[in-house]
Amino acid sequence: MTLIPAFEIGIWNAWILWVLQLLSMIIPNFFMNEEAKTRTKRAPQFVPFNRMEKILARSTHMVIMPFSIIYSIFLPLQIGTAWFYIGLIVFILALAMSLMTTIGFATTPVDKPVTTGIYRISRHPIYFSGFLLNLSIGIACASWVIMLCAILWIVFFHIVVPTEERFLIGQYGDAYRKYRDRTPRWIGIPKSG
Repeated sequence: MTLIPAFEIGIWNAWILWVLQLLSMIIPNFFMNEEAKTRTKRAPQFVPFNRMEKILARSTHMVIMPFSIIYSIFLPLQIGTAWFYIGLIVFILALAMSLMTTIGFATTPVDKPVTTGIYRISRHPIYFSGFLLNLSIGIACASWVIMLCAILWIVFFHIVVPTEERFLIGQYGDAYRKYRDRTPRWIGIPKSG
């Protein structure tokens, strides 16, 4: 991994992984019913973030993600190296996690918190899979810049998540509180009970 990577526009650059990630976010919407689509669109809009939390949450989607996508156009994948294969494995796991998140949202009634599937091992698999996707692209390209973006992504969301969880307790009450108490924030083995 070098401080300044070789920049070149090419077919085998990191943008390919971003396209796959964006497709994994768009394609499932064609298979969702209207209730599930409504749920996924409205959830983040009602969380009462303070000014700093709004800035951090929006910067992940309006600064970090666009920067990473644009930067990836010029960033060659390190095909044939250990970096590439490790990054590819992490990318596939993150992509699967992202798809399971969408399925969890699509199959849970609007009046209940999402607690099944990947949500059994992570309270925030959307944010965690976004972190892993960014990280995997950084690894596959041996790019410390993209890996730094991934770290900023998860740190920003780590700051924002407590407010979102308070909002979810207000919305779902004891059902979410019990879920929160037994399920790890990012990923892990749930507590029994």
